Amino acid sequence: MVPSRAAFLAGVLLLNLSVTGLHGQRPVGPPLDPGIEAAFARAESGLIALRRDIHQHPELSGAESRTAALVAGRLRALGLEVRTGVGGHGVVAFLRGGRPGPVVAYRADMDAVRDGSPDPVSFPSLVPGVRHSCGHDIHTTIGLAIATALADVRRNLRGSVLFIFQPAEERATGARAMLDDGVFGATPPVAIYALHTSPMQVGRFATAPGGLMPGRDRLVVTITGPGNLRAVADSVRRLLEGAGTITPDQRFTSTAPTFVMIETFPIRPTADGIQLGAEVTLASAPVRAGLRARLERELAALHVGGVEVRMAYQEKSTAGVTNDSALVTQGNTAIGRVLGDGAVSTLTTVLPGFSEDFGSFQDQVPGVMYFLGVSNAAEGRVGMPHSPDYVADEAAILIGARAMTSVLLARLQDR
Repeated sequence: MVPSRAAFLAGVLLLNLSVTGLHGQRPVGPPLDPGIEAAFARAESGLIALRRDIHQHPELSGAESRTAALVAGRLRALGLEVRTGVGGHGVVAFLRGGRPGPVVAYRADMDAVRDGSPDPVSFPSLVPGVRHSCGHDIHTTIGLAIATALADVRRNLRGSVLFIFQPAEERATGARAMLDDGVFGATPPVAIYALHTSPMQVGRFATAPGGLMPGRDRLVVTITGPGNLRAVADSVRRLLEGAGTITPDQRFTSTAPTFVMIETFPIRPTADGIQLGAEVTLASAPVRAGLRARLERELAALHVGGVEVRMAYQEKSTAGVTNDSALVTQGNTAIGRVLGDGAVSTLTTVLPGFSEDFGSFQDQVPGVMYFLGVSNAAEGRVGMPHSPDYVADEAAILIGARAMTSVLLARLQDR
């Protein structure tokens, strides 16, 4: 996420224009199980108060101690099996259903961002220079809302739900750290889900099968041998930049998920030569495979006159988001049953400049991320993450919770 006004405007265009079936009205559909709906109704005011508490006490990546303690306390009060300190300040809670069935997972991120702009709400951040302008306070509250409702009906629940409250998403390190710390425990889930606030109108959802948010790879080319290594490095730079289908200046331009964007870094001397690094942004595994094969082939052609050119390629330094197509279909149907037909729109493009690390979980377990609309045009609220005027309509909390509860239940019931 990048705090650029161009990015905000591009994101609004992406999530409002490059979708199918988006009309802007708030859909209304049939309710969930009466017990779940009753639990949501009882909890609504408390959830809004909780969200405002989290908003007023934002914590940066790796420093989410207060938020984690608050989350863990709520989950323990619900009678869930809770682990803390997972991958840093991560919190994991297991809701065991009363009937046999699979395990599904739900992830919510907890960290805030550095943001010195005024907080345009009646409950502003109390931490100077830190703010929940990406919506993770909404994400955390929705995760707790789902846990609250499902805990009320656990005896009738087929299967179990693993709730994952992740630290350090903004640094794109939290998901991998939680995985390294055994986040899934002894019984890996069969699917994992998440959502992210977006500038769509409140009540709207969007997602896509396959690439939803691009990942970022890193590569380093080491050049050794006799002669003018700087000239070879210049050739490598031209080769790398020529392999991109868009330039870094187009990172906030909505584009098809078949793009490649390569940004090279300054040359660095080594003990026996020089190195040139680059960041590669892409949203498709086949595109990655084709790019790597091309770069290896063309770099090998630079082995001339004793000069050696070696590439080290690190995939998914930031994982991005790649959705499971079958789970998207199932989840969209479930949301439609609760919020009405057409509530979920299908994205056809991505913004290269926006990424996230939920894909680290998806590398282990199939999953889906949804974009949740939090803007309210009639009330002048613009929910574009990382924008100075970011304000989320709090009606999105229960809308998001109801929708994602329906998705989890659909996978547990496999329908």
